[in-house]
Amino acid sequence: MIYAIVDIETTGGYASTGSITEIAIMVYNGSTIIDQYHSLVNPLQPIPHFIQTLTGITDEMVADAPSFEEIAAEVFDLLNDKVFVAHNVNFDFSFLNHALQMNGYHLNVKKLCTVRLTRKIFSGLPSYSLGNICRSFHIPIQNRHRAEGDAQATVLLFEKLLLNDSENHIQQFLKKSSKEQYLPLHLPKEQIEQLPRKPGVYYFRNQKGKVVYVGKAKSLKHRVRSHFTHNGIGRQKQEFIRNVHHISYQQCGTELMAAILEETEIKKFWPIYNTSRKQASVQYGLYVFEDQKGYTRLAIEKKRKHLQPVHTFGLMWEGYRILWNLIERYQLSPELCFLDKTKYEGEYHTRYDAPDTYNLRVEKALRTLHDELPSFAVLGDGIEENQYSCLLMERGKFFGMGYIPVTMKLDDINRLKKQLTPYPDNDFIRDMIYSFVQTYPNQRVDFQ
Repeated sequence: MIYAIVDIETTGGYASTGSITEIAIMVYNGSTIIDQYHSLVNPLQPIPHFIQTLTGITDEMVADAPSFEEIAAEVFDLLNDKVFVAHNVNFDFSFLNHALQMNGYHLNVKKLCTVRLTRKIFSGLPSYSLGNICRSFHIPIQNRHRAEGDAQATVLLFEKLLLNDSENHIQQFLKKSSKEQYLPLHLPKEQIEQLPRKPGVYYFRNQKGKVVYVGKAKSLKHRVRSHFTHNGIGRQKQEFIRNVHHISYQQCGTELMAAILEETEIKKFWPIYNTSRKQASVQYGLYVFEDQKGYTRLAIEKKRKHLQPVHTFGLMWEGYRILWNLIERYQLSPELCFLDKTKYEGEYHTRYDAPDTYNLRVEKALRTLHDELPSFAVLGDGIEENQYSCLLMERGKFFGMGYIPVTMKLDDINRLKKQLTPYPDNDFIRDMIYSFVQTYPNQRVDFQ
């Protein structure tokens, strides 16, 4: 078997935005280096100062170097039909595969990661960085953080791995069914294998156990695997490869419960990689106050921290729709509700009844609004036999969820609440539930 042992230096950590500044390839037959290649590469973009300091490669050094386009054919010939080996293989492969694809080459090779292999063959080392491993095994490195020196050290490390692989980990890694080469550097494969093929929420944790990403899944095992089944060139993929050390999960009865739990946990942990949902949602509220003339006034405003609205809305237009409905039904004044009075001239513009008379209509309108907000449960599959999953909406707000016996009668909402775990309510969760029961009305049980 022929191996291409590779190391590169780059302008950044992600192939989608960075470029290669240096490449070294050692073609190795298992005992001897039979070919080798080394070159600086003009990245066609400035090298950040901190990377110049780390590698010693400056803009001046690469100014007259070939661009990757000029060396792509030679690099492809050296890598093609070999086993691609590197320390943190997904990093080097993502850059080289992306650069080759940009120049019309498709690299389809097996890969081996010397970080993951060293963890298997020499478990218990204090660190698995190339520098620390080489110190542990007294492997010399010349020109650390330069492609040629690191590639030569990786050859010596790989030679040691071949000699000590008594349990055939290398052959296991090379099997088509093995996903080892795609996994994060520090994540045991067993943590993915033990995941159930059931709905739930999964948590990616860093070295210190802190949650860095939360996701939901219809099948926990399938979804988590999907994060690591290709060499993505974006930032999130490479961050996962470097920083995910542990995966935990909570199984749920249904995909809807998983979606609600995911929303709640993101708001609880604010994980650094959940960028699309980290911003707190802006809500609007219907507020009630009495003015100096004694009139009860209604207003739609952005939700305020220290004021309690009588009802909340995800969108301002939703609040206006409900408020205009109350105005029509109870002959309230658009002007006293801070709405454009010209929209309803005549019958709804009263200028005005006495405060006591007008305020009674406002009170009746608010009581009707409260009474007409629905209370219902949503039933679904449980985790265990003889149980249902249950979500509860009370007066238009999400109360919580949990699991109940299939024999439990749903005739007392207060008794049901004692069986459930309360969760925070927000518009995103309510919208999910209302959308679900619209699609699956047979799973809704209403309370009077």
